[in-house]
Formats: sequence, structure tokens, C-alpha cells
Amino acid sequence: MFLRDLKRLTPAQQSQFNDRLRAFRTDLLLIEASRLTWFRAGLRVKKIKGVPDNWEMTWSPGGRATFAFGKPVVEGKIHIVWLRIGGHEILP
Repeated sequence: MFLRDLKRLTPAQQSQFNDRLRAFRTDLLLIEASRLTWFRAGLRVKKIKGVPDNWEMTWSPGGRATFAFGKPVVEGKIHIVWLRIGGHEILP
């Protein structure tokens, strides 16, 4: 579903998401290294109300990407499972 959603974004939206994704990945590495406890405030990562174990990240004023923390594939590394990407319409 995520890849299909991603393909529907405009090139400008994809670029905005990729910029935020780089920051998200940087924060993941810092969290894994115990140098951060959570994502930077600017990513606006928060739990999705009413949906167990699902989170959202804001990548633009109207853009959201939802994800879950998956079972680690590599020991000591956080595994992210991207679920949906788009506007507010992707939220339950």
C-alpha cells in the first residue's frame, strides 16, 4: 500500500518526503546509539489515536506517513514498516 501511495505523490511531494525521511533515518541511528530518546520535534512523530501500534510522521503541512515498529531484522537495529503516505485521508 505504501509504495502505491508513494507513486501517487507529485515529484515535489516525493522530494519533501525524502528530505524528512533523511532526518527520520538520522534520528533512528541516534536513538539506536542511545544519543536520542525520541525523534526530533520537527518530525512530529506521534501515536495514531485508536490504532494500536501505529504511528505517524508529518513530512509537510498536509503530508503524513504512517508506520509501525516491526520485529528487528538486524539485532540492535530498529525496524520500521511503512504503512501509508499521503494527506489526512490516510489516517483512520
